[in-house]
Amino acid sequence: MNPNLTFKRGGIVLVLFPNSNLRTAKSRPAIIVQADKLETGLQQVIVAMITSRLFRSKHPSRIIVQLSTPEGQQSGLLSDSVIMTDNLATIAHTEIDRAIGILPMIKVDKALRYTLGI
Repeated sequence: MNPNLTFKRGGIVLVLFPNSNLRTAKSRPAIIVQADKLETGLQQVIVAMITSRLFRSKHPSRIIVQLSTPEGQQSGLLSDSVIMTDNLATIAHTEIDRAIGILPMIKVDKALRYTLGI
């Protein structure tokens, strides 16, 4: 990870995302969902998983990102994808490879509210 990299809400980053068994992980894109300047003193960030498996999009906790849209073009993603706000992880800064893009948070916030029941 670049030590000068700053993390902003809505940023798309390439991370080592843990699998559900917590023993293995896969490099994949994720979106930063934690508040800017959370300042917990911990070198970590909360992210939501992004997958290219579009069949996973049929749930209110998930958002499709289409590269054909202006937002999709800013995302840095390589294919149409699904943000899964029901699959969150806290990732150490050392497990973040690089920033690749950004997305607006309006739809993500709605999906997070659904996921968290708030």
